[in-house]
Amino acid sequence: MKQLMIGNEAIARGAYEAGATVATAYPGTPSTEIVSSFAKYDNVYAQWAPNEKVALEVGVGASIGGARTLVAMKHVGVNVAADPLYTFAYTGVTGGLVLVSADDPGMHSSQNEQDNRGYGKFAKMPVLEPSDSQEALDYCRIAFHISEEFDTPVMLRITTRLAHSQTMVEIGDMEDYQLKPYKKNVPKYVMLPANARGRHVEVEKRMLALKEYAEACELNWIELADTSIGIISSGVPYQYVKEVMPEASVLKLGMVNPLPETMIREFAQKVDRLVVIEELEPVIEEQIRAWGIPVEGKELFSLLGEYSPELIESVLKGVRNEDLYGLVKEIPGRPPLLCPGCPHRGVFYTLRKMRLVVAGDIGCYTLGALSPLDGMDTTICMGASIGTAMGMEKARGPEFAEKMVAVIGDSTFVHSGITPLIDIVYNQGTSTVLILDNDTTAMTGHQEHPATGKNINSEPTKKLDLPTLVKAIGIENVRVVDPLKLDQLQSAVQEELERREPSVIIAKRACALIETQPTGIKYYVDPELCTGCKVCIRLGCTGINFLDEEKVAVMNLNSCVGCGLCPQVCKFDAIKVLEV
Repeated sequence: MKQLMIGNEAIARGAYEAGATVATAYPGTPSTEIVSSFAKYDNVYAQWAPNEKVALEVGVGASIGGARTLVAMKHVGVNVAADPLYTFAYTGVTGGLVLVSADDPGMHSSQNEQDNRGYGKFAKMPVLEPSDSQEALDYCRIAFHISEEFDTPVMLRITTRLAHSQTMVEIGDMEDYQLKPYKKNVPKYVMLPANARGRHVEVEKRMLALKEYAEACELNWIELADTSIGIISSGVPYQYVKEVMPEASVLKLGMVNPLPETMIREFAQKVDRLVVIEELEPVIEEQIRAWGIPVEGKELFSLLGEYSPELIESVLKGVRNEDLYGLVKEIPGRPPLLCPGCPHRGVFYTLRKMRLVVAGDIGCYTLGALSPLDGMDTTICMGASIGTAMGMEKARGPEFAEKMVAVIGDSTFVHSGITPLIDIVYNQGTSTVLILDNDTTAMTGHQEHPATGKNINSEPTKKLDLPTLVKAIGIENVRVVDPLKLDQLQSAVQEELERREPSVIIAKRACALIETQPTGIKYYVDPELCTGCKVCIRLGCTGINFLDEEKVAVMNLNSCVGCGLCPQVCKFDAIKVLEV
């Protein structure tokens, strides 16, 4: 049976058909749908973990326990999980383990463009790279067999374009995979130095065996045609090559670590010109150059962003067909905004009004850095806001902490904010931290987390009590406020900034997109009272507009959800409740 699937759904299906029974993840675009799709199958266990390190560690335990296990995360999540990953590459597996790394060329939803094929080289594990949804399913199944045959975790590296693009997939049956028996094996799984030295020898033997496998496996193949040019490619760029260069000879790589040296040499000898087309880093190109094979690559194509059919055609054919690939007119820019009624909006409006330095974090609230809110100074990675505030305080003195706050979301706080908060207490910082608790992991699609009280299947579970947790860390000054009540919020921030000890403000209100009880209140602007000062527009909400030709603000009743922020900021009482 055939079915239209995005790449993420196909990976989940491939894991299911391979007999995987455990899947773990922390939600992160573009990887999120993988484990949430897997969770819908019968007789499997799936979970959201507090962060990617924990997700992989649970996966490691499931693998050692004998189950085939899928672990999924976005590219920066692998950085969080790198510690157990490198060592697990030494120990090897019992049940096969596949780690999906969803890279993000073009930074559609990420803070960097790192290329995680490098993890394969440095951790010495195989990396597979599918180019469409069918291959995503097939390669996932194959990856579990490689994992067990070569006693290694396997990385399945995808990109945003594959994760969220749909192609037809042939659905297969689930393998009859039996849970492998657990056997105590201290030399293999206890990584004391003496044991690790022995495992390193096994890793090097494994890589030699994998090199032989890469030469003959079904994942790599040559499509010989016009030999005036030969293109080596993998992943989604392979599809672009086939679209605009159907006459070219192509070496399609499904396994990008280790590379098939003999196959590549043979292909290079058959073509007059050898070109590597790969997004981001020159991983394949540099290895080919190291072998002494003449090759072109990044001198033709960019190190930056996503590739496209028109880019490849313009570089290799010297033409641009705008009618076929491009747009006749430029699309107007549409910067991202917080949703109407978002509880974060009042926070950043207030922090900007108070002229505070704001160390920010990763989530919907990162949009508070954009105009017109302009309410954030730094964003580095998940959980970095609290440590950044601590560092700035220690660099500039405790008086600086009186005009600075750290801002972090509830899911991000659980992910990696608890440890730096402990650091503030332990090392006698005085920072004020705002936890923006909107009761969900909103930016990636409203997934549950330990502080929502529900699991991946929306079933009730123990709910992490954030105020109690924060107090247990040693924060004595903890208060919960409604971020849509601006006077209350500003007073709380001001009072906590004046303390000479650390404090936490939990700005608690559910995400506007999951709130089940809308206010039912609508507002209108009284044109007789509106002076056109535009203060209400500084909220950056699409629920209220300013029409220059009319010189007054106007409510957009299609967008307004009645959150009540704009009446609070209007100094002339011009925004009033619409009686219905």
